[in-house]
Amino acid sequence: MENWEYYIREFEHYLKLERGFSVHSIDAYVKDVRKLAQFSESTRPSSISSADITRVISILNEIGLAQSSQARMLSAWRTFYKFLLLEEFITVDPTELIDSPKTNRKIPEVLHVHEIEAMCEAIDLSSHEGTRNRAILETLYSCGLRVSELNALRLSECHFEEGFVQITGKGNKSRLVPIGKQAIKYIALYIQHDRKQLEIEDKHQDFVFLNRRGKPLSRVMIFLIVKDLAEKAGLAKTVSPHTFRHSFATHLIEGGADLRAVQDMLGHVSISTTEIYTHLDRAYLQQTLQQFHPRAAIN
Repeated sequence: MENWEYYIREFEHYLKLERGFSVHSIDAYVKDVRKLAQFSESTRPSSISSADITRVISILNEIGLAQSSQARMLSAWRTFYKFLLLEEFITVDPTELIDSPKTNRKIPEVLHVHEIEAMCEAIDLSSHEGTRNRAILETLYSCGLRVSELNALRLSECHFEEGFVQITGKGNKSRLVPIGKQAIKYIALYIQHDRKQLEIEDKHQDFVFLNRRGKPLSRVMIFLIVKDLAEKAGLAKTVSPHTFRHSFATHLIEGGADLRAVQDMLGHVSISTTEIYTHLDRAYLQQTLQQFHPRAAIN
């Protein structure tokens, strides 16, 4: 990153002195350029190719970052490379032939933090299933899980003292995902109180989230729970369990989290990402969640 840092510092001076950008705008541009640097195996921005940039955009798309955010990042990269070209640090602009992400493509909604809070507050915690439903929302948002991963979550896979849950995702691949204190709090309340009142068959004892009959919740039921709470909170958006996964990724990335950490937490491994996939240790993943997730450290 040393050479990247040199060019980024020069870019900052350019934005401030020659373009007259505000401190906030400069910070935003620099943050987006650093995203590109994170996924670069090159120590110099001049070695980045159009293919490298296309690959990073593909990763952002896989992670679920909103098309508008992808377009903003690409705009920052274009400004950065125009500066490098202007100053004759490079002779070819790798962003020149890159198309902006199509913003008319239908993508999942992103919830603001206050909208997620409104959905949580719409839950009647005194009701029979209130604590369970709160735990479901908190877990979806805290861990960015797929709905299939949530309804398959088992008690034996919850390692709350360490701050992790073990998830079996697509392709039967297992990964450890950090979980925030707010989610742990409500899962613990649900297990200690409401769940204990259920009659549960032996084969279902290890599943975390159960229905009134003591059986694992179905995908459809989780969709209905989320949809109902969105309506009660007065949200005009189309909200599903995947909306929380999408919001999880977007909020972390927008907050400055490392793309590789988010990729690892979401369990995204594909042909386009394997080449630059870097295994991250548990401590770093947990630190990323605690530092960048809006509700990770709420007591």
